[in-house]
Amino acid sequence: MPGFELFGAEEKKEVQDVLDNGVLMRYGFDGNRNGHYKALELEKDFASKMQTKHAQVVSSGTAALTVALASAGIGAGDEVIMPTFTFVASFEAILSVGAVPVLCDIDDTLTLNPKAVESTITSKTKAVMPVHMCGSMADLKALKNICEKHNLLLVEDACQAIGGTYEGKPLGSYGDIGCFSFDYVKTITCGEGGALITNSDSYADNAHKYQDHGHDHIGSDRGAETHPFLGYNYRLSELNAAVGIAQLRKLDHTIKLQKRNYTILREALQEIPEISFRRVPESGVESYAFLNIFLPSATTAKKGHTVLGAHQVDACFYWFDNNWHYYKKWEHLLEQKSLGKLSIEQQDGLIKNRRSFPDSDIWMGRTISCLIKVGWSEEQVKERASKMVEALQSVFQKNTVS
Repeated sequence: MPGFELFGAEEKKEVQDVLDNGVLMRYGFDGNRNGHYKALELEKDFASKMQTKHAQVVSSGTAALTVALASAGIGAGDEVIMPTFTFVASFEAILSVGAVPVLCDIDDTLTLNPKAVESTITSKTKAVMPVHMCGSMADLKALKNICEKHNLLLVEDACQAIGGTYEGKPLGSYGDIGCFSFDYVKTITCGEGGALITNSDSYADNAHKYQDHGHDHIGSDRGAETHPFLGYNYRLSELNAAVGIAQLRKLDHTIKLQKRNYTILREALQEIPEISFRRVPESGVESYAFLNIFLPSATTAKKGHTVLGAHQVDACFYWFDNNWHYYKKWEHLLEQKSLGKLSIEQQDGLIKNRRSFPDSDIWMGRTISCLIKVGWSEEQVKERASKMVEALQSVFQKNTVS
């Protein structure tokens, strides 16, 4: 991660096909395409790779979440349970369909805590959205059992975890709908883009209409298409899709590089007794996009993050103080700062989020996440590992002396 580190001749060829045709939009202009339909090709390839019946490509991961929720009938006043640790797009997508995001504690998987989820369910809850942050998954079996018990939708946000698996299934394919981001810093990229996958014929049919203004795509004349329901413009361009086709073909190689680099770093750090690692649920295999470590306390984690920077170890994150990914800095959500008026249901529902989440704070306060780049040589990773060990050992040595 990220895929742009592996840009090469394959991406250039696919993009050149589009430029040669001159048709940048995925729909229409059939006579000029010379048989090239890049977005459609990416959808077929992605559905096959993810072992699902359907895939719908869209303009971003945020769009994927939005289209997924709308296609499954999530709307005004419905509550969607989501973790305190995620990207802001999770609650943006929920709000965009008129629903209410309800924050819920995480555990040592750094994703939704199933016990906390069950205690958060109300009569208004319609979906549970585990977010597979930093390349690994929630306890999906437990969450699926909860959803089946309460007749809820299980929406997997796998935007940061493509390539991981659970019970042998690709992440994103275990629940009712799975969502992915193909933005510039993801494991595979379209530059900008995203996709949703599902085995539901009805959700897939809704999605391919909803992401294109509600068009039914019936017939060869785009102007004659009908509109079964309202939709919006979340289409992916042919240029973006072309990049994604080449990137998807490299996914297995990319994951292999991530695993190699991850393993080198983890084996070095596990020699430090004060460090432990994020729990990956049984039957789960992470995508190795990040190495996530726990230090003994929030104080040592914060010091560790600072010292890593001083040792010129980049791409390490202390999410507890991050305003993109952790609830404490989401003042625009918690204080309901919106250019438009939120519904009464949303205003009332969001009050639930104005509380502390001490269980989440315990885990996030102790966490440092290290991005795994695929462009590093093996020698560079080993050098990085040495720097990280030296830096983090110095934190504990100072603590011992003091």
